[in-house]
Formats: sequence, structure tokens, C-alpha cells
Amino acid sequence: MIALNEITPNKNGSYLGAILEIEELSFPSPWNRRAFLAELNNPISRLWGLTKDEQLVGYTCFWLFPDEIHLLNIAVHPDARGQGLARHLMQRVVETAISEGIPSIWLEVRPSNEAAERLYRRMGFVVVGSRKNYYPDTHEDAVIMALALAVGRHAA
Repeated sequence: MIALNEITPNKNGSYLGAILEIEELSFPSPWNRRAFLAELNNPISRLWGLTKDEQLVGYTCFWLFPDEIHLLNIAVHPDARGQGLARHLMQRVVETAISEGIPSIWLEVRPSNEAAERLYRRMGFVVVGSRKNYYPDTHEDAVIMALALAVGRHAA
């Protein structure tokens, strides 16, 4: 059974350790515990853990603004990839934007992360720009992508 759990400062239990493990296995420059704790205490930040059979298999972290969601991080444990779990997480972020009347979702992705960029494109995201030398570890540019939603004040 798949479940999505909001992780809060008072309710992070064993999730944070599992998130850090997934983070280490997923990114060349993983966030550390302090970065995740800062997000847990940031009032605009949301951190969700995705469990499958009561085991944390993925997570997402994003900022929730009145006019946009900014996706900071999304990852699935390597052993659980290829099962549509990242798409499930992204779909829940999209559903949140729609239910909150938020008209757009923005993110940055490494050009070398072809699987992530492919997922975003399949979900309707389009490339809207780039950020030069965005990733300090590799000096890669970031591809900026956005998804416009017909909701809220900006609805068509």
C-alpha cells in the first residue's frame, strides 16, 4: 500500500534518516540533516514522505507560495525506481496546486538528469530558461521548467 505523509518538525520520526539515505543515493551533492531541518521549520516549505508497505521509498520538498509552488527536491530510493513513484509524488504536488488555486509549478533540473526531465515533460512542464553554473559541484547549468495550471485568479 502506498501512502503520502506530511513530515513536520513534530512528526519526522524515522523519516528523516530514510530521507537522508535516499538523498545520498540520489544526488551528487546531497542535502544534509541541517538543510532538511531548516525546511521543516520553514513556514512556506512542505516535506512529504512516500511510503510503500510502511517503508519510506521517496520524498518531495517544495515551497508553497500564493502564486506558485517551487519544487526543491524529489527523489525515490534506487531500489524502488521504475514503479511510477516519482510520478505519483509529482501528481500529488500538482493536485495540491490545483486544490490551493496556485496557477504554476516551477523547478530547476540538471541537464544530466534526463530521467527527471523526461518525467517533467510528460507531466506538461516546459523549459522556460536556464541558470548558468547553478550546481556548484559540477558547474552544470540548471534547466528551469514550469507547469501552468488553469486555476485560481489566472484561470483561463
